[in-house]
Amino acid sequence: MYRQTARTRILDAAEELFSGGGYDATPTARIAELAGVPKGLLFHYFPRKIDVLISLVDERTLVTEYDAEEVVEREAAAAPGDAAGALSRLARRLPLHASPAMRRILFREADTHLSVRERLGRLNAEIIKRARFALELAMPGGRGDAARLEAAAATFAAVLLYQESICQLTGHHIDPDAVAELIAHALG
Repeated sequence: MYRQTARTRILDAAEELFSGGGYDATPTARIAELAGVPKGLLFHYFPRKIDVLISLVDERTLVTEYDAEEVVEREAAAAPGDAAGALSRLARRLPLHASPAMRRILFREADTHLSVRERLGRLNAEIIKRARFALELAMPGGRGDAARLEAAAATFAAVLLYQESICQLTGHHIDPDAVAELIAHALG
C-alpha cells in the first residue's frame, strides 16, 4: 500500500510541477520533496525523469475504452436531427481523463517529447472519431459530405482538448454547448 501511495504522490507532485513550470524546469529533487518521499524512492519507481513524464501522460490522459459507438448511437438515436444535442451529450459523457493540469502538460511538452505528442494525437483522433460518428447518426442526410463532417468533428475535438489552454492564455472560457450549436448551424 505504501509503495502504491508513494508512486501516486510522486505522480501528483510531478503533475503539479510540470503544469506550473514545465518539465525541463522541474528538478527530480523538487518532485520528491513535494511528494514527501526520498529521492531514491522516486528513482525506484521511475529510473529516469522522462519516465515520470511518460507515466503521467500514459496513465492520466486517456479516453476510457468502452463500446463508444454503441453509447453514441443510443444517444444520437434518442434525438435524430439534433446535431448540437448529440455533440453536447458527447462532451458531457466523454470519459476524457485528463485534468486541466494534464492538458497543459500535454500541449506544453508535445513539441519536445515524442511520446507526449503521440498521446495527444491519439486523444485527438479518438475524440474526432466519436464526434464524427455522433454527427453521422444525428444527421443521416449529411453522411455523403464526409469532408464537412470530418472538419466539424475536428473542430469540436479541438475545443474539448484545447479549452483549458485557451482559458489559461486568454481568460475566456469556451462553452462546448455553444460550439456544438455553432457547428450544427454551420452544417445546416
